[in-house]
Amino acid sequence: MSTEVVMPQMGESIAEGTVVRWIKKVGDRVERDEPLFEISTDKVDAEIPSPVAGVLVEIRTAEGETVPVNSVVAVIDGPDSKPSAVSSPAASQTLHDGGAAAPPPASGGGEAGPGSTGDDTATRTSPLVRKLAKEHGVDLARVRGTGIGGRVTKDDLLAFVAGGRAEAPAAMTGGGKPGRQVVPMSIMRRRIAERMIASRRTSAHVHTVFEVDFERVAAVRQAKKTEFERAGVKLTYLAFILKATAEALRAVPIVNASVEGDAIVYHDDVHIGVAVALDGGLIVPVLRHVDRANMLDLSRTIADLAERARTKQLKPDEVAGGTFTITNPGMHGALFGTPIINQPQVAILGVGSIAKRPAVVNDALAVRLTAHLSLGFDHRVIDGAVADDFMAHVKRGLEAWQAE
Repeated sequence: MSTEVVMPQMGESIAEGTVVRWIKKVGDRVERDEPLFEISTDKVDAEIPSPVAGVLVEIRTAEGETVPVNSVVAVIDGPDSKPSAVSSPAASQTLHDGGAAAPPPASGGGEAGPGSTGDDTATRTSPLVRKLAKEHGVDLARVRGTGIGGRVTKDDLLAFVAGGRAEAPAAMTGGGKPGRQVVPMSIMRRRIAERMIASRRTSAHVHTVFEVDFERVAAVRQAKKTEFERAGVKLTYLAFILKATAEALRAVPIVNASVEGDAIVYHDDVHIGVAVALDGGLIVPVLRHVDRANMLDLSRTIADLAERARTKQLKPDEVAGGTFTITNPGMHGALFGTPIINQPQVAILGVGSIAKRPAVVNDALAVRLTAHLSLGFDHRVIDGAVADDFMAHVKRGLEAWQAE
């Protein structure tokens, strides 16, 4: 018995997904709930488990191709079945000469016109791509496909349209000129680029930087270290920063706001997103009700979300709904950063490296554990004095930390 595998709907607002990578290949046996393929959506990247145990006999959606939710992307036969000889987009040609696959037709050959479905080009594109081509009046024969077997993907088509109908660049491993290599951006990289450019165009970015003494926090952390380890949790500086930030957001609520058109939306809840670095990109899981959480629960949540972010196990609602964001360039040694605001929020906190530095204490030179915290804020909504007031609250909360 065959089972069709569909593109899942990863959240109510998600209408499509892109197949980033097939973890299994045609002919592989797969167990129920074993990772089958990886997808990317507007909200989250995730590994999708197999709905049944069996043999992967057909792959209908190539890597890099974007299709609507509930589209059939693969077929799995029961555990006793044998794999089909030809079943992936890269080898979907008719077999001949003792089993060798005929070479794929040239990209775009025989295309009759926009949205056409009766030729080779149309068979190597998804219904969504053909629909978009028709809407934009694009002849798919003129679009160079970068998908498997020369398939024209949604990104190829959109790049074609955005570039004034100049062909989308093909993947190049050797480079067009000596001494350089041309590699297409990954799906995640393209989405990050789009969002960062949009944020810069939307918000009037200004930054302010405060130096914070972490001696008190370090002492409390050391005193609590064994207690937290017994609970199976590591107490990090980030947990302290999150709590101090949550208290400051309560004290200066304009920083815990967002912009909708010409209106400012003040949020009752404090949901803080924390940027997590991934291979080739980053993702921002959101910690809910940070102001209400105790340090132990907060530390557990930090570790859990970070681990699942790196293993692509997050759900869409775990990266949505943030009211403020924290990013940590200091973990790589940066003195401080000037981060870009995560839209539609109005501010973002950057955490510089926490390290021992010379400082003047009671008119004497001393060595203190310090860090530089930077606030990027939207000057359309927040004035400099308000931003500095918020940062002063964060600074006081950390330097005069009161243990729970």
